[in-house]
Amino acid sequence: MGGIIELLVIMLIIATAAFAPLAYFIYKYTQKNGQPFGETEPHGDSPSLVNDIAESAIHFVKSKLGKK
Repeated sequence: MGGIIELLVIMLIIATAAFAPLAYFIYKYTQKNGQPFGETEPHGDSPSLVNDIAESAIHFVKSKLGKK
């Protein structure tokens, strides 16, 4: 019987560790009227070097495929 209780305690500790980030996110999300991390810019509005490089690579591949 002691093994079952020990297993139950270990499983509860693992479950608590697994779901703690979700509980923290829900807590932060409900804290500021649906804005979990304060004021953030909408996605895609700010210039990004990575996005510019990806767009140029996509245009390069499309131009190479269009010439064949």
